[in-house]
Amino acid sequence: MTDFWRRNRSWLWPVIFILPAAVLFGVVIVWSSVQTLWISLHSWDGMGPMKWVGLGNYVELFQDPQFYVSLTNNVIWLVLFMLAPPIGLGIALLVNQKIAGMRFAKSLFFTPLVLASVAVGVVFTWVYTPQFGLLSLVYGAFGAAAPAVLSDPNAVTFAVVGAALWPQIAFCMILYLAGLNSLSEDLIGAGRVDGARGWRMLVHVILPQLKEVTFIAIAITAIGALRSFDLVSVMTQGGPFGSSSVLAYDMYRESIFSYRFGYGAAIAAVLFIIMLFFIVWYISRLIKAEREA
Repeated sequence: MTDFWRRNRSWLWPVIFILPAAVLFGVVIVWSSVQTLWISLHSWDGMGPMKWVGLGNYVELFQDPQFYVSLTNNVIWLVLFMLAPPIGLGIALLVNQKIAGMRFAKSLFFTPLVLASVAVGVVFTWVYTPQFGLLSLVYGAFGAAAPAVLSDPNAVTFAVVGAALWPQIAFCMILYLAGLNSLSEDLIGAGRVDGARGWRMLVHVILPQLKEVTFIAIAITAIGALRSFDLVSVMTQGGPFGSSSVLAYDMYRESIFSYRFGYGAAIAAVLFIIMLFFIVWYISRLIKAEREA
């Protein structure tokens, strides 16, 4: 046994360290995903026996108008959330300057990231309150009455996304700050020798070194937009009349409140497929760009 260990310890140690995480990932992620797909083929209230319905849940889902409302809201989340990486980059470039007071400013921009999503939702619910919220103060300064954005079916999704962008921008800022602190001083110095300043320095020297950070920021931001749930639950509960609901909240509502775990699992499966397509497409584009470069 000792001889076997000595001969193979170069690969045994990595296996020993990776195996617990691999088992946990297999049980919590892979097995749960397979089980969700299996449940989506049944009618089940979560307690009694499951009844096989095949693709019945999916047929009902694609005939449900609420599914398309929620899917549209997820697309709105995805499009607007793409503002977080460039804004986070801009703030990171600002607070990374060696100017007096920037450490304090950096801490202020970092604050939303340490707040719980529930706290962010409660705070922005107060902000949007038309009677005494911050929004009412802004409108009142111009002699106008603040709209009840959380009660407006046409504005509520944009209001919730605006609240969610606050911590997401802070997250992207932290990513880019870490990337800026690891830039090659040699490349920056060479760019200065060649006359690169300002925008040219940013585009041709700094941004190419932040490709990996940008990939992580965009991927995590997109996944966060597609699986948005907590702020919708806290601020609107999908209302008014389901106009702000998203697929993740529909899954939760159908499973927990309506006891339709099979239908909820079908929503989860569709959301998983959408996320999978996006991730595969984005990674393939990234690999293609790297090969061309």
